Amino acid sequence: QVQLEESGGGSVQAGGSLKLSCAADRRTHRYFCLAWFRQAPGKQREGVAAIFTPDGSTVYADSVKGRFAVSQDKAKNTLYLQMNSLLPEDTAMYYCVATPIAPGNPSNCVNKTPDVGYWGQGTQVTVSS
Repeated sequence: QVQLEESGGGSVQAGGSLKLSCAADRRTHRYFCLAWFRQAPGKQREGVAAIFTPDGSTVYADSVKGRFAVSQDKAKNTLYLQMNSLLPEDTAMYYCVATPIAPGNPSNCVNKTPDVGYWGQGTQVTVSS
């Protein structure tokens, strides 16, 4: 199974930017979804952005559309999340996940927490007002 490691989190003021990275220890082309999820204290984990690998399409949660961008560097086995115009409500622990089971619909890469997935340990993002 793939091992994932996130980095790039930190503290930033509202309106600022951060770029998260998720490095895999092997190629990830066999996984249907390469996604970013986040979890704030006292809240459920929610999908943020994902790449549906069969066709390379990207999916975003409504709350981050136009502000976040997900991308990957296949040569480096790395998934990225560029976060711009950050808001205090973006404060959370951010996780990347690789899903080995087809989601049925690309939007499910973000809309559903996978029943089976390989998760990183997370990286904290804190946005102050």
